[in-house]
Amino acid sequence: QVQLVESGGGLVQPGGSLRLSCAASGFTFSMYGMSWYRQAPGKEREWVANISIAGGRRNYVDSVKERFTISRDNAKNTLYLQMNSLKPEDTAVYYCTRGGEYWGKGTLVTVSS
Repeated sequence: QVQLVESGGGLVQPGGSLRLSCAASGFTFSMYGMSWYRQAPGKEREWVANISIAGGRRNYVDSVKERFTISRDNAKNTLYLQMNSLKPEDTAVYYCTRGGEYWGKGTLVTVSS
């Protein structure tokens, strides 16, 4: 069965960095585009970034452009989200998804001093 497991979240100070990982299993990872979403407390889940099958095309929500980088390692069946210059408003549970059909359980990122 399809499984997506996020990791790498935690508490970080404003201006800090984190790298999230999403380990995929149960399907041929290299055949699917992948996305990151996030859900802040009291808010709806929002799309953050997506990446094409081979990683050549990447898109970001405006609020994270120039700060976040989505990438993938198809040999390791893993999706990544490098987050730099973090802001308190980036605090959220971050989810990876395959096409909006399969979701991980999320990893919490808290940006606070």
